[in-house]
Amino acid sequence: MSRPWVTVDRLKDHIGETVELRGWVYNTRSSGKIRFLILRDGSGIVQAILYSADKNSPLFQRFDTLTMESSVVIWGKVKEEPRAPGGVEMEMEDFEIVQVSPEYPIQKKEHTTSFLMPLRHLWIRSQKQYAILKVREIVVWKVREFLRNEGFLLVDTPILTPSSCEGTTSLFQTQYFDEKAYLSQSGQLYNEANAMAFGKVYCFGPTFRAEKSKTRRHLIEFWMVEPEAAYYNFEEMMGVAERFIEYIVQETLKEGKEYFQILERDTSSLEKLKTPFPRITYKDAFKILREENSETPDGEDFGGTDETVISNRFDGPVFVTRFPAKIKAFYMQPDPEDAEATLSFDLLAPEGYGEIIGGSERIHDYDLLVKKIHEHGYSEDDYRWYLDLRKYGSVPHSGFGMGLERMVCWLTGIHHIREAIPYPRTLNNLYP
Repeated sequence: MSRPWVTVDRLKDHIGETVELRGWVYNTRSSGKIRFLILRDGSGIVQAILYSADKNSPLFQRFDTLTMESSVVIWGKVKEEPRAPGGVEMEMEDFEIVQVSPEYPIQKKEHTTSFLMPLRHLWIRSQKQYAILKVREIVVWKVREFLRNEGFLLVDTPILTPSSCEGTTSLFQTQYFDEKAYLSQSGQLYNEANAMAFGKVYCFGPTFRAEKSKTRRHLIEFWMVEPEAAYYNFEEMMGVAERFIEYIVQETLKEGKEYFQILERDTSSLEKLKTPFPRITYKDAFKILREENSETPDGEDFGGTDETVISNRFDGPVFVTRFPAKIKAFYMQPDPEDAEATLSFDLLAPEGYGEIIGGSERIHDYDLLVKKIHEHGYSEDDYRWYLDLRKYGSVPHSGFGMGLERMVCWLTGIHHIREAIPYPRTLNNLYP
């Protein structure tokens, strides 16, 4: 009789059939003439039940050697069981042990983060970490779906770059044969070149910041999606950003329902999220901070606590706009109504998750960009190719970046960003 190999997430399509599953032991228990196996295979978890009138049967003896995370192949009949996760369970007929695992380091009890981080390669097998990373994968697909539907073309940008995008203090330097190179802080500058060729583009990949930060919101290596569009002004790009967030949230909630249940995430506030999002200026935001007795000096960038204080005044995400030029990147277009401000925006997530999007209209005037490069102490020669974009068919253009891990943190309700990426790189963590 044919016993097709299927995955746990497809078992509902095989009710009444005898099938093969390949996976790992998540848990076992016994009760008299019955053995229970919880099996995971990467697509989901299912309970398989083994019966025997003889409690000393060879099957039971083999079963009782199984340990957590042993690898097995099992055969049995798929049965509908509404009370079971996924609505099915398996009546096991036989199984093969691929490997019996020695005592698994992560037991079903509370462990400290300092214990778990060096075991990240194993920790990701746990139900909570599995659910977080499944949500991450859905978010990635929803990002791509939205941008493609909006006419944005994926154009990859380099990881090794000759110059800075976000300031020189957070650059990772490396040697590129006989010259210096840096790990990319952002694909934005190359994205601007791509937008002049294709109109609307985005890049999506790893970025690096050599910031000696230990906060729960920061990673040294993180993934960022960066849309950029020719002829889009500041307001138009904010419109793209809020539609983008609304789409990702609502579509991820639909597709990832089972993972939010595993995480016990209260999604009621996310379900209510609708555009347009409120907009306040940097100056308005500082009025809120003064009312809450923040000690951050006026004209400086917000800290994590400041972002939380501001966002707590709103039910959902809020745009803070027109940041001072002195705390923003050299390429941001000045505000025509305030020479000291820029046409920039940050989108702050609710519930204390901080900035999830940062964007701006870009300077499109050649002479002004040269001036800003010098004001920031950069070499004009390093940006010669970037200045070319303002010489040959320059147009107003805008873009933004969204940090994938911060988005995942907010959606899943987890406390620390290190759980939102498979292998986090933080100030004191480069292993595994």
